[in-house]
Amino acid sequence: MATVRIPTPLRKYTQGQEEVSVDGGTIRELLANLEQSSPGIRERICDDAGNVRRFVNIFVGEEDIRYLDNLNTEIKSDSEISIIPAIAGG
Repeated sequence: MATVRIPTPLRKYTQGQEEVSVDGGTIRELLANLEQSSPGIRERICDDAGNVRRFVNIFVGEEDIRYLDNLNTEIKSDSEISIIPAIAGG
């Protein structure tokens, strides 16, 4: 199982947990399994087409999945996944 770090705004879907363990061989599978255990969280991460929203970054370790294979990025059972919403400011 991979460890997924949940940002504060999404913790209401994980009963307040900042880290959850989720199975999956790819980011796509991991997000599907995360949705099963935390209903409603996926629509906050992905758009209607199933792609990661522009303002959400997902990292496997230190690597942004946008520079890897995006949702098809393979993950290992000991991977640490971070979901990081972009913060707008001015």
